[in-house]
Amino acid sequence: MAQSETKLSPLTLVVDFVLVAAFFAYLFSLLRSHVPSSDPAMITLWAALGALCMTGVFWLCIQMFRVVLRAQRAAKHK
Repeated sequence: MAQSETKLSPLTLVVDFVLVAAFFAYLFSLLRSHVPSSDPAMITLWAALGALCMTGVFWLCIQMFRVVLRAQRAAKHK
């Protein structure tokens, strides 16, 4: 089975960036209240690190969703 070459459009990159940034901001604000510290620097650090890890997983989920959707559409047109 030959793999079709797909190109990223600027719109796709912008949509990905907006979704990932919004997800990071949401998780960061959510995690700030769950860090067991009274030091604002530590609260910011650990909330950002936790949000960063989960945002990376969210980005991978977006990419996997796009691959599956593209494969389903290609199979439907054949």
